[in-house]
Amino acid sequence: MTCSAGLLWDHHQIFHRYVEDCGIRCDVVTPQLLAAPFFRGSFVAVIVPTGFGNPSYSRLSPALGAAAGRIERFIEKGGHLLVYGAAAVRADAYDWLPFPVTYTHEFSNTAVSVDTDISAASILEGYDRQSITTDGYFTRYDAIPRIWTAPGTPVLLERSFGEGIVIVTSIHEYPSRKFLSEFCCSGRETLF
Repeated sequence: MTCSAGLLWDHHQIFHRYVEDCGIRCDVVTPQLLAAPFFRGSFVAVIVPTGFGNPSYSRLSPALGAAAGRIERFIEKGGHLLVYGAAAVRADAYDWLPFPVTYTHEFSNTAVSVDTDISAASILEGYDRQSITTDGYFTRYDAIPRIWTAPGTPVLLERSFGEGIVIVTSIHEYPSRKFLSEFCCSGRETLF
């Protein structure tokens, strides 16, 4: 079993260390590397942290657009993609994904309902589901809502794509260790 993740961000951060502490090799892929045609990494999963769409936090957004084809091929060939909230009021924040997603940026602390029939349900293991912080919700999507707030607003979407899977979430909490050990581990890595 191989456990590896590419963390797309401008530099190392605490989240990187958290992923490594879960027993997963974690490489930071900067915007410059992401947009470079010569870069080749192999990962089970790629993670895009919260704030990727906000230029106050990161310069990642333009690189995601430039690498949209690479990201799509990675997923189609079996890669796992975990994308968090853009943390920006931008209708096009997710236009680099291979399917449409529209996000509304709005911080909230709320109860959530979880579709427990899927492995992504473990993303909140150890958290109080009556008090989950989110940084927004999804209003248009071509995916299956798996976690939603009490009023029925989706905060986690799941979509199979080719041989891979995409999870898009606005949950503003670190994923559980159990979730990461399932999502970032597989019998093989996929070329990114």
